[in-house]
Amino acid sequence: MSRLFVKKLPLGSSVMLVLFAGVLLSAVAVAYSAHWNRQLLNTLYGEMAIRDKAQAEYGRLLLEQSTWTAHSRVEALASGQLQMRIPDPAEIRMVNP
Repeated sequence: MSRLFVKKLPLGSSVMLVLFAGVLLSAVAVAYSAHWNRQLLNTLYGEMAIRDKAQAEYGRLLLEQSTWTAHSRVEALASGQLQMRIPDPAEIRMVNP
């Protein structure tokens, strides 16, 4: 009868093997977590840059809108291009509905 020589590991060695595997998995998880965090941070900075550009454009558009709708500009265009004028008090008539 042939004997198979299977050497059993002592209990302390198997515990060390399990602990080593746990430390290895933990190290891989930390590296993956750091990589994922960097990717999310880069995405955040990209989105913040887009937001800042949109806010600057919005400010420019508000300024342009206030320029185009200024009362003095509208009055100058009405009198210059459309030959409009403020009527004299004698030309104003009140109409009852």
